[in-house]
Amino acid sequence: MEDVLFDIKELTHRYTDQTVALNKISLQIKKGKKIALLGNNGAGKSTLFLHLNGILQPTSGQLLFKGKTITYDRPSIRELRKQIGIVFQDPDSQLLAATVMQDISFGPHNLGLSKKEIIERVEWAMKQTETVMLKHKPTHFLSLGQKKRVAIAGVLAMNPEVLILDEPTAGLDAYFAQQIINVLNQIHRQEKTIILSTHDVNLAYEWADEVVIISNGEVLYQGDPITAFQQEEVIERAHLTKPWVLETFQQLVNTGMFHSTVKIPVSKKELFESMGNQTIKI
Repeated sequence: MEDVLFDIKELTHRYTDQTVALNKISLQIKKGKKIALLGNNGAGKSTLFLHLNGILQPTSGQLLFKGKTITYDRPSIRELRKQIGIVFQDPDSQLLAATVMQDISFGPHNLGLSKKEIIERVEWAMKQTETVMLKHKPTHFLSLGQKKRVAIAGVLAMNPEVLILDEPTAGLDAYFAQQIINVLNQIHRQEKTIILSTHDVNLAYEWADEVVIISNGEVLYQGDPITAFQQEEVIERAHLTKPWVLETFQQLVNTGMFHSTVKIPVSKKELFESMGNQTIKI
């Protein structure tokens, strides 16, 4: 049986201006998953993330991590954040030190680790994110893509069990967005749980084991991406579009070029392989 990391029960969050950002949401997040959180601006994605890391407290409801209710005293939150790392959308809000290596060292230093252990963790995190060549570079001279990778490295150096990323590919071109995804795939192979928010339905469809679709502070769907993007009502309510791979495949089936029994592809590679295996009618 898969281990449940987060068990969220009837969670509501109301800001001081009375805006309800989360409205009695309930979901479970299991260990080792790659999860994409989808929803339009204002859906409640960032608010949910800030609850998972203990930055915000629920107005009502319950949030459990590894079967225990999260409490908000300083020692408990410090312990929680050792296990759950968050990377914000704007890396400038996270990069505090003068150079890349100093910045990545900041978190491990605050954990009270030995100098030897800090160096080992920082070197490992830089290797994972391909930032070794940047280690002596001033953080304010980095490109956006480099800053995002350094921000990820800073969290990785703390060796959290769960990595949460808010719009990690936002503002990047296709090449640098793919670099970030390559980094996340490398991290996931080390049995980490990764949760990211994104507006990119193509990324969510191809990358995630599971998607959570949220709208107006409510969870509309949680499950596998193929099933998710076949829920027409959910897609419409969340103001999403279908991934181009799925849309193209469905059109090929509808026109008779593909048989309906063909396995639904989740990537461009799988779609092209399916096309090569079909006798396409002209």
